[in-house]
Amino acid sequence: MSYALRTTPRPGIESVKVKIFAHNYISTYTVVDFDAVERSRPGTIPGFLRPMLHGKKPVWVDCRFHTVGPAVGFSVEKAYYDNVRLPAFFVEKMIQIVAGRQPEKYDTSKPVPLPFGLRKLWTVDQTILGEN
Repeated sequence: MSYALRTTPRPGIESVKVKIFAHNYISTYTVVDFDAVERSRPGTIPGFLRPMLHGKKPVWVDCRFHTVGPAVGFSVEKAYYDNVRLPAFFVEKMIQIVAGRQPEKYDTSKPVPLPFGLRKLWTVDQTILGEN
């Protein structure tokens, strides 16, 4: 993932660290450019969060994913900026905006197609497994 970010920079994303847990649970620590998110879709960041969420800031997001045929969906379990818990619906909307700005134009409001002909993904401690 680090290599991919260096070779193909992602609009709105500075860096990402991922931890993989059992039962399809993923924890991410992402540095997000909130100014870029707000410029691409004004009004995305609620007024009460704008004093904190501007510039490049780290956000910790835990989510759970599930496969739906040859696609994967997810839900945000919890998210934090510093000590402030962020509403899951807000974080899911931010992810949707950032994903839509990527070269692949992901629409995370729907399941995202899996690569390489995969039909199923799941996790065990620190490992993602898949089958086609």
